[in-house]
Amino acid sequence: MLNTTQTLSAEMQTYYEKTLIDNAEPKLVYDSFGDKYPIPKNGGKTIQFRRFAPLAKATKPITEGVTPQGNSLQVTPVSVSINQYGDFVQVSDILKLSSVDNTIVQLTKILGSQAGRTLDTITRDVLCAGTNVIYANNKNGETQLREELDETSKLEPDLFYRAAAQLSAMNAEPIGDSYVAIIHPYTAYDLMRSEEWIDSHKYARPENLFNGEIGKIGNVRFVKSTEAKVYKSPNLAGTRTLTVKSVNGTSVTVNESLTADEASALAGRIINIGEGLATVTNATSAGVLTLDTALTANAGDIVYPAESGKKGLACFATVVLGAHAYATTEIEGGGLEHIVKQNGYGEDPLNQRASCGWKATKAIKRLVEEYIVRIESTSGYSNNVEAN
Repeated sequence: MLNTTQTLSAEMQTYYEKTLIDNAEPKLVYDSFGDKYPIPKNGGKTIQFRRFAPLAKATKPITEGVTPQGNSLQVTPVSVSINQYGDFVQVSDILKLSSVDNTIVQLTKILGSQAGRTLDTITRDVLCAGTNVIYANNKNGETQLREELDETSKLEPDLFYRAAAQLSAMNAEPIGDSYVAIIHPYTAYDLMRSEEWIDSHKYARPENLFNGEIGKIGNVRFVKSTEAKVYKSPNLAGTRTLTVKSVNGTSVTVNESLTADEASALAGRIINIGEGLATVTNATSAGVLTLDTALTANAGDIVYPAESGKKGLACFATVVLGAHAYATTEIEGGGLEHIVKQNGYGEDPLNQRASCGWKATKAIKRLVEEYIVRIESTSGYSNNVEAN
């Protein structure tokens, strides 16, 4: 990690650097379980991660005294774009260069938290875009799509036994002695009441736990994060829901009037009326929605947005990981830079402004899709949580 300034003493630089990184690292939950690569020293806009292929079984007997042909390691380089992120806060006439300044310390802590959450979210979103997904069952049984999730689609232990079985079948190595799931506190609540749940203090000493680890089920250890991915369908128009006025085949008229922009934005949206799901193919400002399939509905029924689940419920993603599933860059060695500008830098003729900020260099790539399983579910809090 770097500190950019021409005037801070070495002691102060070290102090601010440590403060920033100490407040960033605890937020890096999703970065914790990937392969780490240093930022390339010569700069550039790409970095190469490496994907290692397993060796085939050596089932052919060898002959005494004869050296076998041997094998070769198959390494696939994966080029990934490097991007920069950052932010700063401007302050007025308060930066003291002769000693550690309390305001700058507090700003550095806040910025460190922001940097950690930002970088972690970037990794999270890449992991949650993986192709390996399991959906929690709904009241009617097995589900195949996110929009089919309902209020009964909560996390259950069997989902994680299934995820662990999939990872094991793909020869994904555990991280330590187990696979790791990153879980939201709201969905963790549903699991922690099950008989299979084991609290973390019952199987490991504190020094042997992952940061944020709360428990395990089977061969999966759970790490809690408030930044675990939450999906929530946007409002249908000016309000969260609409109400049915009349139905004629695939045409549904709603009571609410729509602006031209609202009607246009409804095209392509997934909606839910009763137990039915449909996609809006067209909508008019008169409140007439044309659907791709007819739904059973009555006057007064509620029309919900359903991309994240029925009745407008929010959906939670719990990512279950094996070792070497993905790679990311380190925050040390140039990955995260702390920048302090004293009064008078830049266009500041009266020495009125100082600033404190951070800049990060980041790359993230899923290396083996089969080593990442995303479990999607709802929770008892799905009505009250927002997308993140």
